[in-house]
Amino acid sequence: MNLRTILLGTALALPTLALTGCGSTYVSSTVSENFGDLTVREIKMTAETIRFANSQPYSPRSLPAEFFQTAGAGSLRGAGALPAAPDFPDITPQRLELRPPPQTVPGPYTLGTGDAVRLTLAQSTALDATTTTAQELTVRDDGTVSIPQVGSINVAGMTVEDAEAAIFSRLISAGIDPNFSLDVVQFNARRAAVGGAVGSPRVVPITLNPPSLNEALLTAGGLQVDDPEFASIRIYRDGTLYQIPLADFRARTDLQNLTVLPGDAIFVDVTYDLARAQAYYQGQLGVIATQRANRTTALSELSTEIGLRRAVLAEERGLFQTRESLGATERDYVFLVGEVSRQTRFPLPFNQQSSLADALFENGGFNNITGNPAQIYVMRADPNPAAQGAVTAWHLDARNAAAFTLAPRFELRPDDIIFVQQQPITRWNRAIAQAIPSLLSPLNAANQLASN
Repeated sequence: MNLRTILLGTALALPTLALTGCGSTYVSSTVSENFGDLTVREIKMTAETIRFANSQPYSPRSLPAEFFQTAGAGSLRGAGALPAAPDFPDITPQRLELRPPPQTVPGPYTLGTGDAVRLTLAQSTALDATTTTAQELTVRDDGTVSIPQVGSINVAGMTVEDAEAAIFSRLISAGIDPNFSLDVVQFNARRAAVGGAVGSPRVVPITLNPPSLNEALLTAGGLQVDDPEFASIRIYRDGTLYQIPLADFRARTDLQNLTVLPGDAIFVDVTYDLARAQAYYQGQLGVIATQRANRTTALSELSTEIGLRRAVLAEERGLFQTRESLGATERDYVFLVGEVSRQTRFPLPFNQQSSLADALFENGGFNNITGNPAQIYVMRADPNPAAQGAVTAWHLDARNAAAFTLAPRFELRPDDIIFVQQQPITRWNRAIAQAIPSLLSPLNAANQLASN
């Protein structure tokens, strides 16, 4: 046997000798019952033990209130838009021309600002009796009604049936018995004005059943005309001025039954000129113009107000996010160590619990080549100051993949340590990887001697 063969055999035997030493070649983390002043209690992770682990109280940190606020919608003042200028026909004193408005079949009544509705809720009691509660709701400027325990619901422009459907849906969403009825008790949104030679000029509400021209005149105290020769009923509607001579009106029931529409301005004129009628119509248009100006001003004010509130919220949220990115806000963390894809700290989320699955798999899971699925631990220090040094190691044995279903149910607590132990073969491979460089040196020296 030559010198080279002897040296080569000695070199090959060194790894075995080195690895048999008490951790002299490679040391890795494991979970053991005692280590210095630490006392470790290992508990197998099961559905029952998870309930016990989750019973430890913990309230997740909350985002600042700014993240739960909105700039708001506000409400508008004012009425509708100004219609087109009226078209005043040329009327001579010798003849009163009949120009009635077209007979119109009105659509269903739609709710608007100022209308009042009665909401009657029927609720069952514990003794199978039924109680009813009624409340009157007014349609606000922004077109909504406010229902306790439900909030604001937009009903403007809806028929009563559509409003019932909207309220029904919101009651269902709020978990309230949707046994209710809805009735209009005050009609304030749709109106017509009656003036001129009548007993009591007034604004006539347009209800579910719009009044006829004769009914509107009677509501205003009836006609007060001494000389009907040049008397006429003039109706301003949608930018056009219509005329019905009083003689024709009294002789024809179809003219008496003409339907009055929302926005109509009715003027009973006893002269052959349009001076009084025109002044009346211009007054009505002036009111409408003022309402439109108010609405425009309110829109501008509301837009500015919402913009300012939105800017303040955005600035406060941005400042918080900047502080959070710089580590200047308090956060709760858990830590991932061992054979995980990335050893890191995982911030527990705001306003909600986080599970073992969240922390483990959001960071890439564990290394399925080097990590041991049978040795996954969540290590938690005992929160009791009297038990200083006591650690509970919640052990997840995932050799059966079904055990991973426990991971989403295990709630994490601040400063938990998630540890994945290495495979036994991993320990061996790493020990060999550390030992081989030091062993190759004498082998190279042996080759050098042999070659000489």
